Amino acid sequence: MGDPLSSLCRGEDATRDAGRALGEALEPGALVALEGDLGAGKTVFVRGLAEGLGHDPEAVASPSFVLAVEHPGGRIPLLHVDLYRLAAGAGVDDLGIDEALGRGWVVAVEWGERLPPTLRHAAWRVILGPAAGHGDDARAVTILAPA
Repeated sequence: MGDPLSSLCRGEDATRDAGRALGEALEPGALVALEGDLGAGKTVFVRGLAEGLGHDPEAVASPSFVLAVEHPGGRIPLLHVDLYRLAAGAGVDDLGIDEALGRGWVVAVEWGERLPPTLRHAAWRVILGPAAGHGDDARAVTILAPA
């Protein structure tokens, strides 16, 4: 995937399908940074991503209060991180991102725009936002390969 992949997702099922497709294509040690406003569908996308990695998508919930949740097993283990509640200026070093990547896990980070620049440049970027003129349940999803 060299060029950005953009799609219109009508509803949660389509957003989850887009996540599953990316999950099926990822290799061990991949970092995925999800960007978008509250309610944009980041957690829904991660449910699909988890499914594509061989996990139960229903076991995935937003880790906004615990910051990071491990999903061992599957085709590739998954670390799901949410930086929304991380205090401004706080480091992400204690969340286990580097360790998980080094062990070959896929790491999905909600609010990925809050990652340090070195990690953001190494990440698949998934940008979710409203799809103007397509109804309230439609999302524009853009996936960019690591720089």
